[in-house]
Amino acid sequence: MSRDHVRSAERAEGAVPAGAPTETPFLELLARGAPVDAYEQPVMLARAEGRPDETVVALEHAKLLALRVRAELEGRRRREAELSALFETAHDLAGLRDLDSVLRAIVQRARSLLGTDVAYLSLNDPTRGDTYMRVTEGSVAARFQQLRLGMGEGLGGLVAQTARPYVTDDYFKDDRFQHTHAIDAGVRDEGLVAILGVPLMLGHHVIGVLFAADRRARVFEREQIALLGSFAALAAAAIDTANLLTETRSALAGLERANEIIRDRSGVIERASDVHDRLTELVLRGGGVHDVAAAVSQVLDGTVEFTEAADTPQGPLETSRAEGHAVRHKDDWIAAVAAGGELLGALVLRGHPGLDPVDQLTLERAAMVTSLLLLARRSAADAEQRVRGELLDDLLDARARDPRLLRERAARLHADLDATHVVLAARLDGPAADAEQEADARRRLWSAASHLATTRHGLAAARDGGTVLLLPLRTGDTATALARRTARHLGTAVHEAVTVGASAPVRDLAAHPDAVAAAYKEGRRCLEALRLLGRAGDGAAAQDFGFLGLLLAGDRDIAGFVDRTIGQVVAYDERRGTDLVRTLDAYFTCGMSPARTKDELHVHVNTVAQRLERVGRLLGDDWQSPARALEIQLALRLHRLSAAEQR
Repeated sequence: MSRDHVRSAERAEGAVPAGAPTETPFLELLARGAPVDAYEQPVMLARAEGRPDETVVALEHAKLLALRVRAELEGRRRREAELSALFETAHDLAGLRDLDSVLRAIVQRARSLLGTDVAYLSLNDPTRGDTYMRVTEGSVAARFQQLRLGMGEGLGGLVAQTARPYVTDDYFKDDRFQHTHAIDAGVRDEGLVAILGVPLMLGHHVIGVLFAADRRARVFEREQIALLGSFAALAAAAIDTANLLTETRSALAGLERANEIIRDRSGVIERASDVHDRLTELVLRGGGVHDVAAAVSQVLDGTVEFTEAADTPQGPLETSRAEGHAVRHKDDWIAAVAAGGELLGALVLRGHPGLDPVDQLTLERAAMVTSLLLLARRSAADAEQRVRGELLDDLLDARARDPRLLRERAARLHADLDATHVVLAARLDGPAADAEQEADARRRLWSAASHLATTRHGLAAARDGGTVLLLPLRTGDTATALARRTARHLGTAVHEAVTVGASAPVRDLAAHPDAVAAAYKEGRRCLEALRLLGRAGDGAAAQDFGFLGLLLAGDRDIAGFVDRTIGQVVAYDERRGTDLVRTLDAYFTCGMSPARTKDELHVHVNTVAQRLERVGRLLGDDWQSPARALEIQLALRLHRLSAAEQR
């Protein structure tokens, strides 16, 4: 090669000047975001120039490192883009005004981030019993955009039936789902080959499916499936929020219509109009039932209180609910607060026997607004409880989840999966007259457990005919104490005996969700043990059952059992250099006979008596009772085995 050719090669892209570090060209490529094939240039030029073999090898190594760095940077950019899209979508949802716009944005962002040709969203139509296309992005076929599918048909039907994501690399060669002429024709018109579908879930119900599809064979990665699932969760939340907004707007529209009727009447009803305005303002700014009572108290110049149904005279309360009007009771007026046949409480006007029709109407309207506020509060609480239950269900089922996403979901519920927790299995023990009463009792238990989980920054879910709770364990607290407190709290709340079994403390739940399932099994074993022992309404952990706890505990805490049973005797020997453990072992071996024990140990019988007296002071006066003696003998044998293993 001529000298001019060498100079030309050194000036070419990727050339490595003599003496320059081998990493230099690759750093320059990284800095300007060069494509992957550009990273071969420095190595090829070095070979063409006849550089030493060690230089070429160094360049190859630097190339591999640079490509790894490039891949990591690309992955970080992709994850940042995904998080940004999710945050933007959540922001759209927070300011929801137009459901179609939010769903369209979700579908557009899903298509962009997954890099698919088409993305679309279908919703179930409960009236017609089928499902239909709601939003499409990237679609070019009119027939595909207007598809209506029977329930259970196509890939979407499989997703809806199983409530799990499904993906096919080649739609027309996949026989896992039912093919129909209408669906296949639409897919063929669109030219789709690879399709991914994830369910839109509200609680445990599938309301639709979110899809991403390509017009060529493609394998969707697990991260892409999880990302589409996140968009599906946001879409379901948008639909749920829109429905709640529609209900709220309908309720407000009803209040506005009532306001128009009142304003059409004579001037004597101006006070009713004024209170209506106040109540509407309370609703719009998120006031509570006691705010409504305070506002009506000012207008009626009296004392208005909200009372629970159980604390209200039953006769007038039932009459008010049946007639839909406020009813006089002695010097008070009672207006039932009810919704859908359910009695939620009452507004009571105290010490005001004389009430004109306008003021009576005011009290009745306030009761209606109170019922709307209570329903709204219940709806919000149910939504939070549902989300808490879904997260705990995911942990209990040990599904493959991203620990970071689990922590984020928990943080939104003010729960910390990195803290130490205890899994508690709770069940009612009172007899039920019939299936309806049993179902009602379980609902009350679930409601009380959910409220406790919310206040304690934990999680709760209904499972196996009872309730499971995941509660944080505070410093200095024990699983036993937590189980007993929970049993008392739930029993008081539902007015029935509630038995609670607790697991041993568990940690790092986001990284090890299978630990929750194992802890739940341990808690259920403790629950069944309590019931078999006749301790209904109590709470306990495996460590409370003596040697039975070894069978109940998931981790078989043998060292803990030995320490709880004879730990004081072992510690005494270690501190004083005495032989109490050996004496105790010989005593049981010799049939609890001091005379035979002294022969076994080759000591005086008084020495045996003195040692046994010391054991009694350490273990308690009942240490020779049959139950305690059995536990002590088992602990001695386990201690002996442990000591032999250590030697």
